[in-house]
Amino acid sequence: MHFSRLAHETSYDHQPSLLRELRPTSRLSNIIFMKLLMISGDRTVAAGKSGAFSETLKELHTHFERIDILCPRVFTDQQVRVIHGNVYLHPANGGLLSQPSFILRKGKELYNTHHHDVMTVHEYPPFYNGIGARRLKKAIGIPAALEIHHIVGWPKASSYREYIGRIFSRLFLASHTKHFEAVRVVNETVKNLLIMWGVAPEKIHVVSSVYLNHRYLSVTQDRKKLYDLTFCARLVENKGLLETIEAIKLLPGRRLQIIGDGPLKKRAGERIESLGLTSRVDITAWLGTEEDVFIAMALGKVFVMNSKSEGNPRVAIEAMALGIPVLATKVGIMPDVIEDGVNGMFTDGTAKDIAKKAEALLLDDERIASMGAKAALVTQRFEKKAAIRAYADFLKSFTRV
Repeated sequence: MHFSRLAHETSYDHQPSLLRELRPTSRLSNIIFMKLLMISGDRTVAAGKSGAFSETLKELHTHFERIDILCPRVFTDQQVRVIHGNVYLHPANGGLLSQPSFILRKGKELYNTHHHDVMTVHEYPPFYNGIGARRLKKAIGIPAALEIHHIVGWPKASSYREYIGRIFSRLFLASHTKHFEAVRVVNETVKNLLIMWGVAPEKIHVVSSVYLNHRYLSVTQDRKKLYDLTFCARLVENKGLLETIEAIKLLPGRRLQIIGDGPLKKRAGERIESLGLTSRVDITAWLGTEEDVFIAMALGKVFVMNSKSEGNPRVAIEAMALGIPVLATKVGIMPDVIEDGVNGMFTDGTAKDIAKKAEALLLDDERIASMGAKAALVTQRFEKKAAIRAYADFLKSFTRV
């Protein structure tokens, strides 16, 4: 086993499909002299790491005069970090239990100085972001959106904690969302679930968070395939990593590449060793840039996305854009983009099913090539500038301007 370093002009909620091509512009896009206050649970950018959030900010910052982001503490450096000249990241100096108080205190301080036009809140159990944002909203009267990218533990919980999170989401979100002007979701599945749970349909807007950096796709052309399967995700229970590792045990001679880092890494390494797979499974740590991730992903013949619950996931769309067939569970937007047996395949997530379907693909190079070519057509649907412009327009659409 190797360890190497490797955004009410636009009616978003009435889009018939997430696959509809985003409109190129609207007058809202030209209103840049607005300030955004964002309450986020993502601490990677504040910690100086690259990833999906940092890539979003590279484009989103062009749509606002100033963006202030409140996030959990990063443990390494609690100083304000400034990127792109107008994005300010403010990590908390306490634990998650004190996050609502931090959001209220720091949010008031920032608002009194900069007078933000709109606030957006990334929400998930235990809802400390939303609870803090509700207090802040009451104190300063700022219009705000609640962003629910996925429902923890839906459709399947990977732990007792996720199961409890799903139950609390069902009990809490209908009343919670009444305190916000709008609710952003990123797929139709979450929209329909929230409506079923009692959230007002008119508040829910489907605004996709999937986009592709087309300029990076060409760097992967003609790469030699070193792995049969590739897995890329944060290494946590929800992602189905252990089942993917066990599937390789059922596929003699096949090789697996794991790209990512997280709390499950040590356990995954132990499982690899106990199954005698050290010569057939490589773990690649956190990669520095999106280009690096694309290059690494392109080394695999089939991409495995084995999550039990997801919002998108974007990485699977990226794999498809690279011309790699995706073997995926039916979560997030996967049912909207994968045509089973045509540009990818669905799995129930068990090691046995992953192994069976992966082997059927790996024994047929022509089928992999055909499915990969059809998978790559997804690039026509998710253009980065248009996707982030739509997000920015959504945020501006319910301000007082």
